Amino acid sequence: MIRVVVADDQALVRSGFAMILGAEPGIEVVAEASDGAGALAAARTHLPDVVLMDIRMPGMDGIEATRHITSSPITSGVKVLVLTTFAADDYVVAALRAGASGFVLKDTEPDDLVRAVTVVAAGEALLAPEVTRRMLDRFAKGEREVVELPPLTQREHEVLVAVALGLSNLEIADRLVVSYSTVKTHVSHLLTKLDARDRAQLVMLAHRAGLGG
Repeated sequence: MIRVVVADDQALVRSGFAMILGAEPGIEVVAEASDGAGALAAARTHLPDVVLMDIRMPGMDGIEATRHITSSPITSGVKVLVLTTFAADDYVVAALRAGASGFVLKDTEPDDLVRAVTVVAAGEALLAPEVTRRMLDRFAKGEREVVELPPLTQREHEVLVAVALGLSNLEIADRLVVSYSTVKTHVSHLLTKLDARDRAQLVMLAHRAGLGG
């Protein structure tokens, strides 16, 4: 059972997402919150698998709440799935740096929302293709803090580029004509080599190193 906290300052939106997720047999909505402080408190109280977090909320926003959740030893195992819009590019990058594990657009289809929560709960990052493309555009325009990566094998480099493009492990396996388990192994090695918290952090590092753009 995937346990979820839904945080959004708009009651109608919040209840809608909670209803969609709660209707799934494998998902339980354990709490709702109307701001970042409430999301943080719920994460500490319930230790959910995923917090579905709106970025822009009154008081403590979603980015600050995400940073507190991912940096605390108590809640570091909680994954944060951020709700965003096309107009929130700056917030997307900031939320990645704060430790968010994925992003979905607020107008996403119900089935895609359920899939996003499931993917993030399983430990993978979820970057909506639309969001990934916009991030690549921003980095291509110079909004990149250049970093130098440690030595990588050719295959690790290929996998990292694919991760930076927002591809899933299955999509990477198809692209590189290798097995799913092989891709998982390479991603695991990359997380260790690059000292990345999760897949979303790999995307950030790859973009900052000039890959994928």
